[in-house]
Amino acid sequence: MRKPFVIAIAGGSGSGKTTLATALADAIPHSVSILRHDSYYHGAARLPSSDSGEVNFDSREAIETPLFVKHLDQLIAGQAIVAPKYDFETHARATTGYAVPAADVIIVEGVMVLLEPTIRARTDIGLYLDLPPDIRFLRRLKRDTTERGRTADSVMAQYVSTVRPFQQMHVEPSKQFADLIINTQDFTRLTKAIVKLTACQ
Repeated sequence: MRKPFVIAIAGGSGSGKTTLATALADAIPHSVSILRHDSYYHGAARLPSSDSGEVNFDSREAIETPLFVKHLDQLIAGQAIVAPKYDFETHARATTGYAVPAADVIIVEGVMVLLEPTIRARTDIGLYLDLPPDIRFLRRLKRDTTERGRTADSVMAQYVSTVRPFQQMHVEPSKQFADLIINTQDFTRLTKAIVKLTACQ
């Protein structure tokens, strides 16, 4: 059996990772599974606190990366997995997960997927979405207030206290590990190029 082709998509919050992953999954003429790093958040009760005493969702310890890597290894080995399902309104994992089937192409996406060496070691190509901070913030603000039940004040406070510092200290430097840095949201040509790349594997 041929080893699956693994694509990593990283970038700051609001950079378009999910949009690109979905576009690739729709365009690639092979079976594709998407594994989202942020599905592996620990429940809020297990997360570290920021300097202000608030729960810090923007730290490497906030996500259960060892379980993510274990599941990625299973997918690479041709085994289906059940990924955790995280509720961003209650900040807790659901009691049941969701099935991710084995596939010819596996897309892993998340702000830290190029930051974590154990994930990088398992990918064939790494993409980093490098959009301006103001665009990313506005997208995050809209998403969190409309989809995750957050108030605008809470989104802004979190962005200033933990999201922006983590982005600047850890996420942005991880672009050095990318095979391709993308600064556009026109994914048409990019998607076509990656479709050709996966066809050669």
